[in-house]
Amino acid sequence: MKRILILFLQVVIVLIGIATLYLMIRFPLTEGRAQNLDLFSIYFDPFILYGYASSIAFFVALYKAFQLLGYIAQNKLFSPTSARTLRSIKYCAITLSILIAMGGLYIRIFHNKEDDPAGFLAICIVLTFISIAIAVAVAMLEKIVQNAILH
Repeated sequence: MKRILILFLQVVIVLIGIATLYLMIRFPLTEGRAQNLDLFSIYFDPFILYGYASSIAFFVALYKAFQLLGYIAQNKLFSPTSARTLRSIKYCAITLSILIAMGGLYIRIFHNKEDDPAGFLAICIVLTFISIAIAVAVAMLEKIVQNAILH
């Protein structure tokens, strides 16, 4: 039963990664201002490139979560490698929250005055808080694992 649950969670992580990658590739094409642009202009927009570069932290965190589930399947949750994996996930979440906040600030300051950035900024605020919450939860789990290793 435990092995099936872990396998299910690993499949969910892979599906989240695939869905995110698909949305990152497809979304710039559906954006309103992309109608009159060629593919090079769409995908080499500085903000789109910033989004792709920022997503590296997200995909690293997904990989580390997948890896952590593998350690749990091997009954190695309370090991130094699991603690290091949790620390990596925490750093990825912190990095992602900073990068999302910076993207939101950039749009807030430099957006076109005819556009209303409220929706984008609301999404940035929510995603920043979600990343911070994940970082705090993983930090607490990391402390529990480290305390278990020491005792």
